[in-house]
Amino acid sequence: MTSGNDYQPESMEELLDAMGLQPEIRRGRTVQGIIMHKDSTEGLLVNIGGKSEGLVPLREMRSISNEQFDNLEIGKEIYTYVIRQETEEGIALLSIDRAMHEKGWTTLEKALTSEEILEGELIGNNRGGLLINIDGVQAFIPLSHVSSDTKNAIGDPSNGENIPNLSLKVKVLELDRRRQRAIVSERLGNNDSKENKTSTISEISEGQTMKGQISGISQFGAFVDLGGSDGLIHISEMSWSQVKSPDEVVSIGQELDVYVLNVDREKNRISLSLKRLQPEPWKTLTDRLNIGQIVEGRVTRITPFGAFASVEGGVEGLIHISELSDKHIEHPSQVLKEGDSLNLKVLSIDPEQKRLALSRKQVLEELGEDEDQE
Repeated sequence: MTSGNDYQPESMEELLDAMGLQPEIRRGRTVQGIIMHKDSTEGLLVNIGGKSEGLVPLREMRSISNEQFDNLEIGKEIYTYVIRQETEEGIALLSIDRAMHEKGWTTLEKALTSEEILEGELIGNNRGGLLINIDGVQAFIPLSHVSSDTKNAIGDPSNGENIPNLSLKVKVLELDRRRQRAIVSERLGNNDSKENKTSTISEISEGQTMKGQISGISQFGAFVDLGGSDGLIHISEMSWSQVKSPDEVVSIGQELDVYVLNVDREKNRISLSLKRLQPEPWKTLTDRLNIGQIVEGRVTRITPFGAFASVEGGVEGLIHISELSDKHIEHPSQVLKEGDSLNLKVLSIDPEQKRLALSRKQVLEELGEDEDQE
């Protein structure tokens, strides 16, 4: 047994508690607190650790109903988002709405990956579709993804009339947290069937070319409806060229041919590819490029030793720092930046090693151009 003098804290929180201190309550954090006081005109006073207190004004709890507010009791634990941390001049400013918003995005992101069906409340409509609230996040259901039953229940979405209070099951199609964009489908949420997927996936083979429709887009790829089963085109399989975002290549509802890379029947996962339906650029590079040829390229990456540029067919070549300028430079960023288009001379081609050497300096020298005139 350990005596009081031999007590060893097992975590940073225990250590801070033992010292009479609390973890720092920083802006942008979601923290757990205890309701200390409730006022129907001002909001909630919440203890967020030790002697730290924060105020949740009424304007920061619009996502909860009057009934839910009435049910909030003194001593109850709640999660809040720190808008402004505590200062010597005043207590912290907190938000229930933003805490729910953060939780909502986490829920949506997990559902997109796991293909889980979510439930949300219908809150609005317009000519393009419906607006739905899912754990504090406003998501959009395109009209083409609204079920027939819901269309009949609300009538014409463009008529501007009051919509009924409906709870809808949806499947996440596309997320972009930075742009606060969430697109979901009620039709897929209602029709999703594991039995149907199992029967369809047994008919799919690796190496097969299939027709499908883009049903969802995420930062790491696009989901494809193959007629009962969903497959994923990872962003690395979308093009032989570099792709920064899947929506550069595909869009929701787009119909296309896909190549089946892998079928995992135990996990019901299908890996797909778009680029495998096109010839690999490196294999035909010597048919299209010659040493000494001047080609147009676009700078895709900058490194301390040079810059990479995409040329014909999406092949990336290296412009070594010694071939960038007719003047001495310390770093490639002194003469170019990502996205720049420029003429380059082909120095060498090695399709087997997938290496292409390019020069900007030799183009400048041959054309008699000065660095500052380009």
